[in-house]
Formats: sequence, C-alpha cells, structure tokens
Amino acid sequence: MNCPACDCHDTRVIDSRETSDARSGVAVRRRRQCVACAKRFTTYERYERPDLRVVKRDGRVEDFDRDKLEVGVLKACEKRPIPREEIVRLLDTVEEKLRALDAPDVPSTEIGAIVLEGLKALDPVAYLRFASVYKSFADAEHFEKELKQLRQETLAESLEKAQAREAPRRGTKR
Repeated sequence: MNCPACDCHDTRVIDSRETSDARSGVAVRRRRQCVACAKRFTTYERYERPDLRVVKRDGRVEDFDRDKLEVGVLKACEKRPIPREEIVRLLDTVEEKLRALDAPDVPSTEIGAIVLEGLKALDPVAYLRFASVYKSFADAEHFEKELKQLRQETLAESLEKAQAREAPRRGTKR
C-alpha cells in the first residue's frame, strides 16, 4: 500500500477491525502509518464478488459497472430532494437483486427494470427521468403516456392504503 502523501510503499498497520461498508457490506478497516513521512491514513479491504456481465440491447457484452449505474441514477435524481443514503441503498438493492439471479450475464433491460422499480418508490420525477432514457421516449406523447400510467398506479396505491386503514375502523363500534 502506497502512502497518499509521499507515495512511499513502506507502511505499517496500526489498527485493523471489521466494519460495515455501504457498498459491499462487511469490510476490514485498517489504519496505516507511513514509515517515511509518518502520515496516517485509512484503507478498506472487501470481499471481491464474482464478476457480473451486462448484455446490451445490441448484443455487446461488457462488465457490470456499478459506477456507471450510479451516474445514471444520480442524473435522474439531480436537483431532487433525495438523500444520498437513499440513492446508495437503491444501488445496493439493485446490485443484490442482480447477484441473486445467480447468472453471470444479465440483460441491460433487466437492470433498467429493477432500477425503475426502485425509483418509482423513491421519487416520481426521478422515475420519469430515468424511464425517458431507459425506454427511449421518442417524443412528448411517450412521456405523457408514462406519466398518465404513473398517476394511475399512484392513485390505485393510495386508494388501497386508504381502504386498508378504514377496514379496521369499520369493525369497531363506538
């Protein structure tokens, strides 16, 4: 491990402990000190998961890149009141679902569908932004159609929740 201050390769471990890492679950956190300049810094070691590969719509295959997915989701969530932790949680959920498929090659359409599902629950505007790219909206008509469908689904969910709240009240006498 090279020192970030002086680039010396001679460092020693001062402290080592297991910790939670937002990206990968469990990690080993190590406090290190450079032998040359005495600068202290922290490193993390995590289990390297088997590679996932993405099958693109045109048939190309490339390695799964969480950072690329994160850029797309962040673009959809740009200027929205969504905490960063929620976005990281969404990305973690997407990656967990992909790895749970237990398939080395995953179609990009499946990844997009999983992201859309998460964004729909997170923020309707972010959902529409991501959907417009993922579903390749050709014009405003496609956008309006998706918005109408989203409103209908949201209305249906709201009605179901209201009915669920009302059901226990109906059975009690006052």
